[in-house]
This record gives sequence, C-alpha cells and structure tokens, in this order.
Amino acid sequence: MAEEIKTRSQVLEKDTWNMRDMLPDDEAWEALYREIEQEIAQYERYQGHLADSADTLYACLKFDDELACKMERLYVYARQKSDEDTAESLYQKMEARAQSLSNTAAEKSAFIVPEILSIDDAVLATYRKSDNGIQHFERALQMLLAKKEHTLSKEMEALLAQSYEATQGPSTIFNYFNNADIKFPSILDENGEKAEVTHGRYIRYMESTDRRVRKEAFESMYSAYQQFVNTLASTFTANIKQSVFYANARKYGSSREAALSANEIPVSVYDNLVETVRKHLPLMHRYVSLRKKALNVPELHMYDLYVPIVENTEGNIPFEEAKRIVKEGLAPMGEEYLSYLQEGFDNRWIDVYENKGKRSGAYSWGAYGVHPYVLLNYNGTLDSVFTLAHEMGHALHSYYSDHAQPYTYAGYKIFVAEVASTCNESLLIQDLLKKTDDKARRAYLLNHFLETFKGTLFRQTMFAEFEMWAHQMVEKGEALTAEVLCAKYHELNVDYFGPDMCVDAEIDYEWARIPHFYTPFYVYQYATGISAAIAASTQILAGNEKVRDGYFEFLKGGCSKTPIELLKLAGVDMNTPKPVEQALALFEKLLGEMEELV
Repeated sequence: MAEEIKTRSQVLEKDTWNMRDMLPDDEAWEALYREIEQEIAQYERYQGHLADSADTLYACLKFDDELACKMERLYVYARQKSDEDTAESLYQKMEARAQSLSNTAAEKSAFIVPEILSIDDAVLATYRKSDNGIQHFERALQMLLAKKEHTLSKEMEALLAQSYEATQGPSTIFNYFNNADIKFPSILDENGEKAEVTHGRYIRYMESTDRRVRKEAFESMYSAYQQFVNTLASTFTANIKQSVFYANARKYGSSREAALSANEIPVSVYDNLVETVRKHLPLMHRYVSLRKKALNVPELHMYDLYVPIVENTEGNIPFEEAKRIVKEGLAPMGEEYLSYLQEGFDNRWIDVYENKGKRSGAYSWGAYGVHPYVLLNYNGTLDSVFTLAHEMGHALHSYYSDHAQPYTYAGYKIFVAEVASTCNESLLIQDLLKKTDDKARRAYLLNHFLETFKGTLFRQTMFAEFEMWAHQMVEKGEALTAEVLCAKYHELNVDYFGPDMCVDAEIDYEWARIPHFYTPFYVYQYATGISAAIAASTQILAGNEKVRDGYFEFLKGGCSKTPIELLKLAGVDMNTPKPVEQALALFEKLLGEMEELV
C-alpha cells in the first residue's frame, strides 16, 4: 500500500518548526493582539502635527516602526500556524484577524506619507539634519521622497488603505482553494496500487520512471483545474484588476512599473531578461531534443519533462543525510556561515514533512527579532535536498540581515532574495559534480543542474512573459476569459519548448495553479536571481575573496541600499544583460557535456 499522509498531530515534534520561539502560545498571541489594538489609537496624537518639529516627526516614525515590528510577529505567527494545516479554522480566523488589524493600522497611519511630503522642502531638509535620532530614518525618507509623485492626498491615502482588505479576496480565495479545497483523482502507482495525488506528491510522480504513472498524475492534476477553469480565470483576472487599479490610482504607467518600483528595480531589468532569454531559446530547444533522444520516445510530452533522463543514482535520501550534503556543499562560504546553518538544523527552524492540509511547496519566513523559519514538504528526492539548500539560503540571508540591520532596514527586497537562495543551490551542485568522476552519476547531476536552469531561468521567464501579457490585456480593457488565457499559455509553451515538444492540451491550464501569479511580477525575480547567483557563486568558487567578502556585505545589507547597489557589492551588475548571458553560457557548457555523455 502507498504510504498514508499523516495528520498534523501524528508528525513528530522534532520534525516541526518551533513556533514557541516566536510566541509562547495562542494566549500570548491574543495578548499581543490586544496590545497592538490599543496602541493603534496613538497615531491620532501625531496626525496633523508632523510638520510641527523634528522631534514630533521622529517620534511618529519611531512609533510606526515599533508597531509594525509587533504587527509582523502577530501576522506571521498566525499565518505560519495556519500553514501547518490550512483546514484548521482557528488559525484561519487568527490570520484574518491579524490581517484586519494590520489594515486598520494602515488606515490610521495613512496620513504619515502625505503629511511628510507636504512639509516644505527647506523645513524637511532642516529636520533631517537634527541630532535627535531622526537620521536613523534618512534612507527611509529618501525612498519616500522618490515616490512623491505617486503619493496621494492624506484623504485619498486613507481611502486606499481602507480598500486593501476588500481587495485581498482573489488571493485569499485562491490560497484556500488551492491548499484546502481542491482534490485530485487518485491514480495507480508503480505497483498498481491506488495512490492519492497531492501537491506534495505530484513532482515525485512526475519524476517516476514509469511513464504511465507520469501521464496519469499529469492528467489527474490538470483535470481538476480544468473543472474550475472559469472560476479560476475570474479569480486571476480580479487579482490583476486589483493590481492595475492601485497602479492607476498612484499614477504609474503600468502595474508592472508599479510593482518593480516597490523594489527600486528599473523596468529595463525585466525587459533585458525576457529579451536575452528569448534570443537564447535555441539552447532550450537543444535540451528538449536531448531529452527526447535520451528517453527514446517517438513523441516527447509535457509529462516527460521532469523524469531524469539518466538512471537515478541517488535513491531515497533521508533528511539527516540531506543536511550533511547541504553543509558540505556550502563549505566555500566559510565556517561562520556553516555554524549558522547548523544552528538552524539543530534548533527546529524547519518544518520538514508533508501532512494533511499543510501548505504545499516551500518557503522561508519569520519575524524580526526571532530566528527565521523554513517550511518544507521534504520527500527524499535530490530535488528536495536542493530545496533545503535553497530555503536555508533565504533563512541565512534573513539571519545576517536581521543581525546587521535595525528593523527599519532589515527586510530585504524580493529581487535580491532569490540570489541568496539560488547561490546556495549553485554551490551545492558544483560541489557534487566536483566529487564524482562516475559517468552515470555525473550525467544524473548534470541533468539536475540543467533542470534547474529549465525550471528557474527559462520557465520563470516564460511565466514572466505570460504575466506581463495578462496585465497588459487588462490595462487595454481586453477580456481575459479562460479560453484566451489557455490559448496564450499554449502559445508560449510552443515557443519556449520548441519543435520537438508535444505541447499537450492539459498544460494549457497550468497558469491556473501558479500561486505566485497572485503576487504580481514576482516570478521574474527567480530568473534574475539565478543569473546573479551564478555570477557570484562562480567567483566565490574560483577563490575570489573580494567577491566573497562583498557577498556577505550584500547579505547583511537588508534594504539599506537599492537592490542593484547591493548586488554590485557581490560583483554583479543587473543593469546589464551580462549576468543573464553568463548564466546561459554556463547552461550551454553543461548542455554540451551532457550531450557527450548521453
């Protein structure tokens, strides 16, 4: 019989994250909730008075910062507890209450930005030079002033703040639908036994050497989304309309410009990525042709994309072994980095295995003043070992940033987040390749690395193209029906995978299951992230101590500089196509070696 998925209560404590490090229990959460609820009223003492003196301005900014730090802990605790079992109503309610309280705080504090921007430039300049502590907020004020033309009156800012809770519906609906409600038809596993299909198990089935299992899992997954495709098209479109609405309200040229502006990223970086990857699609087509040849199939289907094209040399990898592999692979980062990694392993930063109702996928998150946390759905594959390395890259980035920066600047932008995680993956795979001369194992590892490029650089850029098109359609007033969405998604798959790929009709529904589309213009950063990570990790492995030292300064930087400036510390300039070209050059080199081995 196939292994039954455990309930949350059946999971061993040692395999779960320790949420008591964040808050002792739910009672402590309730106490913190009441504390914040009472403190929110204090915003009133500052409203209308920010121009009075430097001391009043500083006191307001300090109070806002401290309240935000408490609010972060309140929300993260509720959300992570909810993610342990998304069907548990208690934590759903706590998360909703935390979100509502956060929206109330945003509404009450909405006056801050427009009031600051309305202060006479000469007066504000004088305030910023005061020695009362306000210089702590100098970088924050610079970022704020840069967005002056996109900031509305205090009445309009308050109105927008009030609207946030109402406009979160599409994302919330999709989250619960995708994690708690949707069910997939069972399949027969490799032994001919009935097996449940879940988000956590899906990739394992897609890596099965039994083509029937792959095909059945593929059809099971997408048949479920097809049943709800019109609902999901409406939900997706509503989320885009929300994004477009706020971009228009703030007078941005597009929702893409608004999203990238939040991370201080020029739109040209996005365009460079899509254009550079588009130019190199023949490399992806070469890889597809190699895959078809290696699998010896008359037609290569979409469900053939994840099975290793050489025999699995790794077998099932227990989690303890995964930790050892990751630690050895990250040795070039030095003893301090490894000691922090071990601290996370030893002190229950990680929620390891899948359980019923647990949020799918993986992430690293947390709250300032507490160690970071990592959610996994570890399944013993080599891919899940790399997921561990990836998420611990995020976690240690947060660890370094939180210890080097005050709360105001500790939260790094998403754009740079994927660099730290993907750099870990790059170091790990190159360590494994360095340690083996065995042709079979080398081919297996090369296949994995090529798969990383396929999934992270090519596929995420395809997602980025799709997302850009979808938002542009809405901005032009075009209808995004399920039929239109599926047709465009099919077209992009044909472009990216090339003539040797049979683009199955089921894949047309894949857009409907991508959670990151509900965080507009997020996915492109995976592709820019791997590009920057390859550039940095290559130099670290070559023994470039200046780059390694600069890389740690980058990790410690938080948002104390723009993402572009931070990456320059690690020797990477994302203003140019060069990092993307360097990553694609490595892909081409590895592909050439793989073509000789297979």
